[in-house]
Amino acid sequence: MADSGGERRPVLVQWILDTRNLWPEASKTKDLETVASRALALLTPEEKAGVLRYMFVRDAKMSLGSHLLKHYAVSRLHGVPWREAAITRDPRTKPVYRDPATGGQPVSFNVSHQAGLVALVAVARFDGEVEVGVDVVCASERRGRDHKMVAEEGWPAFVDMHADVFAPGEAAYLKFQVLSGGALPAGSSAEAVLDFKLRCFYALWCLREAYVKMTGEALLAKWLRELEFRAIRPPAVAAASSSSSSDNEAQGGAVKVEEIWFQGQKVQDANVCIRSWGPDYMTCTAVRTPGREADGLAFELGPYEVLSMDEVLSFAESMM
Repeated sequence: MADSGGERRPVLVQWILDTRNLWPEASKTKDLETVASRALALLTPEEKAGVLRYMFVRDAKMSLGSHLLKHYAVSRLHGVPWREAAITRDPRTKPVYRDPATGGQPVSFNVSHQAGLVALVAVARFDGEVEVGVDVVCASERRGRDHKMVAEEGWPAFVDMHADVFAPGEAAYLKFQVLSGGALPAGSSAEAVLDFKLRCFYALWCLREAYVKMTGEALLAKWLRELEFRAIRPPAVAAASSSSSSDNEAQGGAVKVEEIWFQGQKVQDANVCIRSWGPDYMTCTAVRTPGREADGLAFELGPYEVLSMDEVLSFAESMM
């Protein structure tokens, strides 16, 4: 990422913070007040209180990581002191940073977290409107529950349980066509077949979530079922992930998504890419620049950069 030496071209960053192995001494959320005091001290009183309200420590750690990444993105990319990187919400409840001098958004960002991973995508120094969305899913987090539900109800019924989130064409594809075209090797076990179907299901969920978040809406948007991703294939499974490594070994295949349709028209202005991270996770980035379609499409949505908590904390303390 070129964010030093006076470089002022637009920049897009994609970051992952893995909280799964952080502060292992904390068995309860209140333990974070002691073992994660350095990190909590960097939040506003309201943010800190929000973190400590979580019942489960794993959720509190993700919330803490999410707050830190948002401040880190604004402070690092906009060059303002940490305490001045104030995060507010726009009328659609999307977290934003507004420059107090101009009222503009010099850094546009979005954050997502699931099963211990926190992902943030941000665009800075773009001289126009830019919208970004990100989502992270863990296809195996509810594997036991999902397999049980499918065994009891059947795969079509499992898809139908979530049909209000998908377009009708997507639900039909998941139910009846997802195994077409040699998606799996001949002779795959029933368990492997179901795992692949579930991976397709969660890949589609990830794509839709990132796209909808890019628009500033939520999965309750009235137009949700008019948005359709067609014939989606998930990215290839990646190698085992490592929170201590910043290389790309944990990131496997990536799929640049072209077949996006809205209200019967093909979407031409959205830059969307989904990729695997480790054997279980997938991340999706969605970005567009309204009125300047080519600029948004030109952003390279490459591998995510893995951040360590130490580098985030050290940077924050240097910018106080």
